[in-house]
Amino acid sequence: MTDTKNIVLTGIRPTGALHIGHLVGSLQANVDIQNQGDYVRMYGMIADAQGLTDNFDNPDKVRQNVMEVALDMLAVGYDPDKTTMFIQSEVSELTELTFYYMNLVTVARLQRNPTVKTEISQKEKFNGGVPVGFFTYPISQAADITAFDANIVPVGEDQLPMLEQASEIVHKFNSIYGETLVMPHAVVPQSKAAARLPGTDGNAKMSKSLNNCIYLKDSADEIAAKVKTMFTDPNHLRIEDPGNTTENPVFIYLSVFAKPEHFAAFLPEYAGYEELAAHYERGGLGDVKVKKFLNSVLQETLRPIRERREEFARNPDKVMDILREGTKTARSAAAETVMRVKRAMKLNYFD
Repeated sequence: MTDTKNIVLTGIRPTGALHIGHLVGSLQANVDIQNQGDYVRMYGMIADAQGLTDNFDNPDKVRQNVMEVALDMLAVGYDPDKTTMFIQSEVSELTELTFYYMNLVTVARLQRNPTVKTEISQKEKFNGGVPVGFFTYPISQAADITAFDANIVPVGEDQLPMLEQASEIVHKFNSIYGETLVMPHAVVPQSKAAARLPGTDGNAKMSKSLNNCIYLKDSADEIAAKVKTMFTDPNHLRIEDPGNTTENPVFIYLSVFAKPEHFAAFLPEYAGYEELAAHYERGGLGDVKVKKFLNSVLQETLRPIRERREEFARNPDKVMDILREGTKTARSAAAETVMRVKRAMKLNYFD
């Protein structure tokens, strides 16, 4: 088996343009890992085939979103010289591995997967029945991970059940066919706030369908308008009223994005977040002032990302070339894994 010291796989389903929840939940952490360079190779997968599992009737949407996601990845700092960016559906070896792994997982086990159960419970999403492709999504994810011998997989907490199932598949395969696949290990965000950034409306989840997102590509005016109408503490009716910060999206965002230099530039009367939050909690600080500060912080944070995105968007052929070259590299690595898997399973008839 090849040396797999710190091979990293990250994946993004192309459901649309990415928002600041993605930035703090995964993108920035992935870029930090990339720039540390303590790995043999790092892969950044755009999981369009998995995107089809609940958008099978709208392939144009998925195809368009692949470019949207690629632009966002490059804008936040994915470097093609350090990270192999590729399109999942163009690596057919992933489908082959998925097929082999299906024999290692029972229907009952898939039904117990918490992530799958949660998605299936949203009955309006599957009013015609759950597609087999979606139901077997955890097996597909195991194929994505093992195809590249990835031992480091950055994920959000909601994806931990998927990694657990992938680990079970690896264990079962190796116990039956001999040591062949690399055991993956999850890396989750350190910040609880960053792990699940709430929507601007106070909803626990930032979602395009709920129209409560601030996107990485939003203009300065769009950001300002969204911050202005953000949900705060409904009981903080007057400036002198004590306010709640723990369930207040404005303060949650500030706890994630506001840095010392932001306070020095835009709100110098406060030494930092703790002092600002304490003032709000005891009363005497209005929402308008806090929102103006948050707007300044987000404008400063997102401006360079938006500018890089616009630069890449002006040259879509260059972006597609990056994905094409990355996909060639990814497919070569996956092909080697498939050969190793087939050899272990005695399916190498013509060797």
